[in-house]
Amino acid sequence: MNTNIISLSDISFEQWAPLWQGYLTFYKSKMSDAQISLSWKRITNSAQQDMFGFAMEIDGKIVGFVHLISHMSMWTEKPYCYLQDLFVDEHYRNQGLARKLIEHAYQVCANDFDRVYWLTQADNHTAQLLYDRIADKTGFIQYKHSLV
Repeated sequence: MNTNIISLSDISFEQWAPLWQGYLTFYKSKMSDAQISLSWKRITNSAQQDMFGFAMEIDGKIVGFVHLISHMSMWTEKPYCYLQDLFVDEHYRNQGLARKLIEHAYQVCANDFDRVYWLTQADNHTAQLLYDRIADKTGFIQYKHSLV
């Protein structure tokens, strides 16, 4: 098995979109085609420095992704890197690929960011088994008030 992590800007929308749909399905979410297209344009726009991402390629097939967002913080000199989305196709899970994507984010962000952080659903116990091994829980609880 030949694995490779590449920039999302090096793959096509058609390679990414089925994985994105799988991610939305996993989280029981829906998104308009227009928003999906806009999201792809944002994450692959090299001129936009605050959003970027990577794809997991196995034997020429794209099987996973990680989306990252940079933002400044009042608490540190360097910005934070928010790992917004992480997904591996269900046929390729339990092979350490999610861990490789996260560790790749750590490496990419090591010099320019204070930290990489993310959220997960409280009932996503499978993911938490990994996260508990490679990161520290903060103890914070997220609140949200939608404006739309």
